[in-house]
Amino acid sequence: MESRSLQLLEFPKVLKVLSNFAVSSSGAQACLDLSPMREADTINSVSRFFRQGHNFSKETGFRLSIFPPLEGLFEFLIKPSNILDTDALFALVQTLGQARLLKEALSIAEKREWDCIVEFLEGIVWPEKTFSGLKRCIDPDGHIRDESSPELYDVRQSLRGLHQRCSKKVRDYIHGEDISRFMQDDFMTISSDRYVLPLKSNFKGRLQGIIHSYSNTGETCYFEPLFLVELNNTMQELKQKERLEELKVLTYLTGLVRAEHVECEAAYGFLVDYDVLQAKISFAESLGAVAVDVEAGAGFNFQGARHPLLVAADMGVHPLNIELPSEQRVLIISGGNAGGKTVCLKTVGLLAVMAFSGIPVTVDKGSILPLFKNIFVSIGDEQSLEENVSTFSAQIQAISRIWDSMDSSTLFILDEFGSGTDPAQGAALAQAVIDGLLENKVTCFAATHFPALKTYALVTEGVRAASVLFDPGTKKPLFRIAYDQVGASIALDVAREHGFPECLITKAEQYLLMEGSETGSVMSRLNDLAVSRELELEELDREREKLRIKRAKFEERFEKERIAVLNDVKAQAQAVLKEWQDGKIGRKVALKKLADARGKIGGDSKPKIEAKAFSYDDIEVGTDILNINWDRKGIVLEKDDRKKRVKVDMDGVAMWMPADQLGPVKKDGQINRPQISPVEASSHGDMALKVDLRGKRADIAISELGKFFDQALLRGATTIEVVHGRGTGALRREVHIFLDNNPTVASYALAPEDQGGDGMTLVELV
Repeated sequence: MESRSLQLLEFPKVLKVLSNFAVSSSGAQACLDLSPMREADTINSVSRFFRQGHNFSKETGFRLSIFPPLEGLFEFLIKPSNILDTDALFALVQTLGQARLLKEALSIAEKREWDCIVEFLEGIVWPEKTFSGLKRCIDPDGHIRDESSPELYDVRQSLRGLHQRCSKKVRDYIHGEDISRFMQDDFMTISSDRYVLPLKSNFKGRLQGIIHSYSNTGETCYFEPLFLVELNNTMQELKQKERLEELKVLTYLTGLVRAEHVECEAAYGFLVDYDVLQAKISFAESLGAVAVDVEAGAGFNFQGARHPLLVAADMGVHPLNIELPSEQRVLIISGGNAGGKTVCLKTVGLLAVMAFSGIPVTVDKGSILPLFKNIFVSIGDEQSLEENVSTFSAQIQAISRIWDSMDSSTLFILDEFGSGTDPAQGAALAQAVIDGLLENKVTCFAATHFPALKTYALVTEGVRAASVLFDPGTKKPLFRIAYDQVGASIALDVAREHGFPECLITKAEQYLLMEGSETGSVMSRLNDLAVSRELELEELDREREKLRIKRAKFEERFEKERIAVLNDVKAQAQAVLKEWQDGKIGRKVALKKLADARGKIGGDSKPKIEAKAFSYDDIEVGTDILNINWDRKGIVLEKDDRKKRVKVDMDGVAMWMPADQLGPVKKDGQINRPQISPVEASSHGDMALKVDLRGKRADIAISELGKFFDQALLRGATTIEVVHGRGTGALRREVHIFLDNNPTVASYALAPEDQGGDGMTLVELV
């Protein structure tokens, strides 16, 4: 997309706002470098990555800390003879440490099935040797550790011993010679990298030694007694050895970094990329923005659109609903000055550029945007005295320059074209331009004051008219858009509002009447009707929202009560099963107690169904069958001729049932299904129930498995078959975690290969 259009839409200002949320200078620069993408799949992938990152941020609260820029470090490594200093290595290890924390925090992505974050993590090969070496050799204060090498350790031990000897000799010297009255401070210090004593300047001739320097006030001289000279010389030799050993350590660490240069740079890039993502998350939370999906061939549907720069400046923005169906290509907005037409056009263009650049946009959730590969903008007065270009000439030149580049993948923002010339000719040119745009299938948002273009918008196929609204009483703008109508320019009202002389306004009204061009009353009536309709729609939206909230509360309360009842029934059923297994009660008593518990959820009274009993031989595999006791329809899977049992699948739950509990399905196929599935224990030995979780998301699958367990316990099942499929194994792991934490599970194992292998888990209940 051309930079001129991006500048006119003030896209760089949005990038600047975004960059302010980055914690690093590199992340801020990466934000400033964002630009529109051209493929819908790429744009939607970035949007999905943002949503998953936002969920991760809300769930974990993870935030990056400030980290330094390392681009210069990597450039420095290009020359083989260059050796990184301690500051550079400390910056690198701190940055890698933060990247490691981020990597570990993002590891939950696989369990949450955040595919974009998983892919983001897979792009990193961790520089393990470099990170381990730096952690071992660089301490938290950025200094080289003593343990970095045996030689360095020995040298520093010698220096510490030398320091202790010097301190003892100085104490003995001060007390033995009784010179404490000559001393400015009663301790040894360092000057010119040598141990010295801070001596009062007026006593400097009393003692033998070397004066190295004076304090800023001149009252203190730094004096080296003769007995410290030899020790200081020894210290200088040790210091030189220390520097050589430190250089060896730095050379070794630089070699590690150079050997894993690609991995280190990738880890740093990983951190910068997340900094950009974190900046987008903060930007979205601050401005109330969301990620918008792009759909090729869709129409515009921006709900609650707000200009992001106005939102960032906290200027009390009025949200707009900007709609242009896919069968229409052009939206022409009319209405009075200062009503928000130009702001609307800029909002459309800017939000589109932001969405194509992977930046959250200031609209409501559910908004949709078509894909455009080019956006051209003609907004504002581009006249130039130096280049002898008038307003109208600048508009003509701009359109002429881009005309051949516009096609069906182009969005064109056009503000008051033709306004700088004769109104009749300007309107004719504007209509010709719109005709050409329709022929080339260009999507266009335009604003106009031309009456001819307003009429054109109402009668031309593929063109939609819209008008900005004004308050009928005060004539002040409402900053709202009404569709499929046109609006008056109300120039005289705007002039009056801004203090224009009333005598001049009266004269203008007389001229309008003389020319017969006064259509204000008609347009005013249309505006009043549109405002009334918008208010009614707004009231309906409020009522709809109230009903939605009320329904949500009812559903929440129902769900809590349902869960409470099910938990109570489950507890009673488990208690009954425990009593039966311990031999405290018989099977019939257990079944009666289970039936009583089932009655709490409406399963104790069996529906009265007049179903003609039929024999086992009438049942055929693959046909529909009616469970008489539950009044539920199922499908016959298998028949057991020896025990006269039938395996029936009812909504994904398969179970063996005696033939006398089954009957034919009604001819009309209508079966009354209760809201909550009834449960019943088997009277034919052990029961094996099956649940199929394949193709479901992990959270949904585990929720269904929990409900299935409740039903199985109430039915008295002892074995459960859980079908989770092979796939990547992610669903199988979630199922096994659920089973590990379930107290009713005695044991579980993968099924034999002939029964499904690792695609199914067999569960034994207590």
